[in-house]
Amino acid sequence: MGRGKIEIKRIENSSNRQVTYSKRRNGIIKKAKEITVLCDAHVSLVVFASSGKMHEYCSPSMQLVDILDKYHKQSGKRLWDAKHENLSNELDRVKKENDNMQIELRHLRGEDITSLNYKELMALEQALENGLIGVREKQSEFMKMMRTNERMMEEENKRLNNELYQKEMEAMGECVREMDNGYNQRMRDFNSQMPFAFRVQPIQPNLQERI
Repeated sequence: MGRGKIEIKRIENSSNRQVTYSKRRNGIIKKAKEITVLCDAHVSLVVFASSGKMHEYCSPSMQLVDILDKYHKQSGKRLWDAKHENLSNELDRVKKENDNMQIELRHLRGEDITSLNYKELMALEQALENGLIGVREKQSEFMKMMRTNERMMEEENKRLNNELYQKEMEAMGECVREMDNGYNQRMRDFNSQMPFAFRVQPIQPNLQERI
């Protein structure tokens, strides 16, 4: 008994729908692999389930981006919106500008200038002169700033030396005052501790009278 014909319509039962999706997805991916090998074809397959999960296949000899680009060129359909096209154009512009700047930089270094004509060489010379003037001005500003900083450091050094000298003199004066106060205190203590006073008298008090 042969298989019955299946009516092509949405399967209402979610479990049966998921099983059918899994089987047919594997089947179509298998067919894509077979046609790639048997016919040397370039195949790209992208399948999204109802849950949003993605399954894909691409011929091993190519990348998906290359196949999409080839499809875009041959079909003439717009695969990318204006925003992406503008971004691509901007990237191309920046790349071209960067290449031109690299060429100009080599010319400024004196490289690859044999292909330049007279006007281009004159423009290059003018650019180098302008750059040299700018470097000299910047160097002059730097030297002025260095001299200004040097004067400020000298003034600060003098100020610090004066402060240090004043502090040393104050400390020395304080030390001298402390020494004087200590000496005077010791003398007062010594005088207060004397037990009696000496008085010198002649041994013979009447000696002068006899003379």
